[in-house]
Amino acid sequence: MPDAATGPVAGLTADAVSDLVAGSLRDVADFPTPGVVFKDITPLLADPHAFAVVIEALAARHRGAVDLVAGIEARGFVVGAALAHAMGVGFVPVRKVGKLPGETVSVSYDLEYGSAEIEVHADAFVEGERVLLVDDVLATGGTAAAAWDLVEQVGGEVVAFECVVELAFLDGRERLAGRTVGSLHVVS
Repeated sequence: MPDAATGPVAGLTADAVSDLVAGSLRDVADFPTPGVVFKDITPLLADPHAFAVVIEALAARHRGAVDLVAGIEARGFVVGAALAHAMGVGFVPVRKVGKLPGETVSVSYDLEYGSAEIEVHADAFVEGERVLLVDDVLATGGTAAAAWDLVEQVGGEVVAFECVVELAFLDGRERLAGRTVGSLHVVS
C-alpha cells in the first residue's frame, strides 16, 4: 500500500473519506430482523479504490503505534487482515465460539436480539502487545466491548477500536466510554 503522501488518501479530507464510504454502502431492509436497516459494506469491498482508501485512512491513524490488528468476525476479518498487511503487523481473528482449533479463551455478552460468545486463541497475544481492534460497523457496542475485554484478558493492550461505519443512533460509543474509538463514517 502506498504511503499517505502518495497513496489513495493523499489530499482526501476526513469528510471526503466519509463521503466515499457513504457512497459505497448498501442498505438492506429487514436484515437480520424485521425493522433493522443493515449497512452492508460488501459494495465497498468490491471497489478496489474505495477499499484502498478505507485501509490507508485507518492505517494512517495507527501506523507505528500497534503490534497487531485483531479483527472481529466476520467482516472485521476482511478489513483487519488488509489493515494489518498495510501496516506491516500481524493479524489475530476474534471468532465466534467453536471456530478456532487449540486452546481458546471465550467471553459471552448480550446483543440487542439475544446473546453471543466470541473467542481467541489463549496464546494469541504476548503480554503488553499493542492491539488495534477492528470491525466493519459499530452498532450497540456489545461485540466491540466484549472483544476489547477478551483481548486484554489474554494479555493484549488494546489501544483503540476502529470501524468503517458507526451507527451513532444506537449509542455504541457510549458502551465503549473511556476507550479510544474511531470511525470513518458516522450515520446519525
